Amino acid sequence: MPTTKFPETGDTVPETGIYRAVHVHHKLPKEVALLKDEHFPRCQKCNKPVLFDLIHAAADIFGHHIFRIYELPVIEEAKAEKAG
Repeated sequence: MPTTKFPETGDTVPETGIYRAVHVHHKLPKEVALLKDEHFPRCQKCNKPVLFDLIHAAADIFGHHIFRIYELPVIEEAKAEKAG
C-alpha cells in the first residue's frame, strides 16, 4: 500500500488553508494558516523538517473583494447570554 507524502518545510503550499503542523523535536503551534504558493515554514529552533497536513481549505481572501471585512457585527448582550 503506498504511503502518503506529507508536505514539509520548504515545499510550496498547494492551497490556502489551515494546516496541522507536526514536529516531534520541539513544541510548535498545532495549527497554522498558510497561503497558496508560499513555502511551508521551518522550525525556528532547528533544521529538521516540519510536516504539514491540510485540515481545511480556505478561500483566497486576499484575491477577491467579496471576502474583505469592513466592519464586524455587534453581539447584543441578551443574545450572548442565551448562547453562553
